[in-house]
Amino acid sequence: MKWILLGALFGLLIAYPSLLALLIAVVAVLLSKPVVVAFGLGLVVRGRLPRLRRWTR
Repeated sequence: MKWILLGALFGLLIAYPSLLALLIAVVAVLLSKPVVVAFGLGLVVRGRLPRLRRWTR
């Protein structure tokens, strides 16, 4: 699924070269907001952390 979406994005960028400038602008706006960057990093890292079990007594 990830490869299909990536292929569709590349296809659109080839068909409409002006979309590259728009994509770069959107990425620059998102990276300029620290809350969005921290949230995205948290989502990426959370998926890779092991699940904690209940506390033992």
